Amino acid sequence: MALALAQEPPLDALAYLECLLALLGFAALSLVGPPYGRYSSASSGPRVPARAAWAVQELPSLAVPLYQCARASPERLRCAPNRVLLAMFLAHYTQRSLIFPFLIRGGKPTPLYSCVIAFFFCTYNGYLQSRYLSQYAVYTDDWVSDPRFLIGFVLWLIGMLINIHSDHILRNLRKPGETGYKIPKGGLFEYVTAANYFGEIVEWGGYALASWSLPGGAFALFTFCILLPIAKQHHRENAPA
Repeated sequence: MALALAQEPPLDALAYLECLLALLGFAALSLVGPPYGRYSSASSGPRVPARAAWAVQELPSLAVPLYQCARASPERLRCAPNRVLLAMFLAHYTQRSLIFPFLIRGGKPTPLYSCVIAFFFCTYNGYLQSRYLSQYAVYTDDWVSDPRFLIGFVLWLIGMLINIHSDHILRNLRKPGETGYKIPKGGLFEYVTAANYFGEIVEWGGYALASWSLPGGAFALFTFCILLPIAKQHHRENAPA
C-alpha cells in the first residue's frame, strides 16, 4: 500500500517557510503575548468588529481552495484521498468563515493589524494546502484504508467537534447584560483550560497524519506553535491562586 508524493519544488519551499513562521510566531507570542482578544492593549491601533474580523480573515482559507479546485488536475480530484482531504480542510473553514462569525455574541473588537496578518496567513496556507492536494499529491486509492489515514481522520473529526463544542460553551458563558471574563465550565474545559485551542491542535494534527505530507505537517506545526503560548497564558491567568 504505497503512497507517492509528487511535489512541485516551490511548494516545498512554501511549506518550509510556514515551519519557520511557526517557530518565529511561537517565539514572539512567548515573549510578548497574544496581540488580540482580551490580551490586546488599548494602544494597538484601529480595530475591526469581531464578527467582521473573523469572517474576513478566515475567508481566504475557503475561497482560495475553491478556486484551486476549479482549475485543478482532473486526475488528482478523481482520487478519493485527495477529495476527502480537501473536504476536511474546506469543512473546517466553511464553519470558521461562514458560520462561526455570525454566532459571536458581542466579542471584543480585533486590532486591524492582527486581522490583516491572519488574512494573509489564511491566503498563504489555503493556497499551499489546496495547491498540493489538487495538483500534486499522488495517493494510491487504498490510502483511505491505511491506518495513518484512518487514525488521522478520526483525530481530525474529534478535534473539530471539540473545537465547535468549546466555542459553544464560550459563547454562552455570560447571561444577557453581563460583562467581564468568566472561567468556562463544562465539556473538555473540565480537564483542559483552553479546550477550544486543544481541539484545533488535535484537528490539524489529525489532518497532517491523514495527509502524510510536508504541507499538512507544516500547518499542524504552525497551529501548535501559535496556539500553545496563548493556551499557556490562559492557564496561568485561570489557575487557582
